[in-house]
Amino acid sequence: MTPRPRPRPVRPALTAGTAALVLAGTLTACGTGSSADPNAKEITVYSADGLKSEKGDGFYDKVFKDFEKQTGIKVDYVESGSGAAVQRLARERSNTKADVVVTLPPFIQQADDKGLLDVYRPQGSDKVAAADKDPNGRWTSVVNNYFCFIYNKKELPQPPATWQDLTDHRFAGKLQYSTPGVAGDGTAVVIKALHDFGGQGPAMDALKKLQANNVGPSSSTGQLAPKVDKGELLVANGDVQMNYANMKSMPQQGIFFPAAAPGAKPATFALPYAAGLVKNAPHAANAKKFLDYLLSTPVQEEVSAIGGGFTSRTDLKPTDPNASALAKIMNGVQIFQPDWNDIDKNLDTYVNAWKTATGS
Repeated sequence: MTPRPRPRPVRPALTAGTAALVLAGTLTACGTGSSADPNAKEITVYSADGLKSEKGDGFYDKVFKDFEKQTGIKVDYVESGSGAAVQRLARERSNTKADVVVTLPPFIQQADDKGLLDVYRPQGSDKVAAADKDPNGRWTSVVNNYFCFIYNKKELPQPPATWQDLTDHRFAGKLQYSTPGVAGDGTAVVIKALHDFGGQGPAMDALKKLQANNVGPSSSTGQLAPKVDKGELLVANGDVQMNYANMKSMPQQGIFFPAAAPGAKPATFALPYAAGLVKNAPHAANAKKFLDYLLSTPVQEEVSAIGGGFTSRTDLKPTDPNASALAKIMNGVQIFQPDWNDIDKNLDTYVNAWKTATGS
């Protein structure tokens, strides 16, 4: 499997637009702050989309069911874009509802920056690489992943090779990417453009050109895959885990990584799902058990087999068919490490520049 880059923890202060949260499971009231019963056999998880299947056969579906069976603790699940999950945590600071948050970078770091996470080092986190967890113990990667684009294989025998190809008129009204600053994968579009084009100015020029084909905003990346599979869109953004996992139900999807220019290698970067214990969690003891469970060996061995992702533990080397297929997808793709120090200082600026360039 292609080695992953190891991004350093960052703490960007990002102001994201409001996005509606999608209830993906039955959400039961957890009480208000410390007044909730800490011994209730339940937890509430706020998570970015991608790990739960609409058909009930995804990674989260099995994890939640098995966790409840083993512990008696029911998982109430609320799904949204990465930025929206952190926004909701911030709004509920004085009346905390969630126990665990799972989101993509840089939003897990944003949650830490806002003081929304508590210290907890789950069992098994010692097997997670240092760069994939907060040194202060406030979050840990639980499923590794990579940013990607997807295309409709039926309509396009070959995926677009470069960013320039995506500006072709044939993609007018047939291309969409999720909103930077709201969705983790949408923010990744900007990060990849900054890398591929060598800075803010050239990146925004490229995204301005791309906007002529862009359908418009989407608060959640997961909403785009069905449209690509049906041919409503020809191209969208995504991430390898989510799009590979849903190929069973959306077989017309193909994964690709546009290169910066003709002749350049396709490139991407790591975009893991990271989990943290919410500060003042109503059911903190149950939440800690859940975080331990997520990093346990049996669950991590299912990350590829069930979830179509990459294990976060360095001591495990899955050999299931999905792990082999994922390695093949990543073969020949250049993995770059974003300049997280620069993103730490300037992410607000980059998102605002994107809004200006695209008129969003």
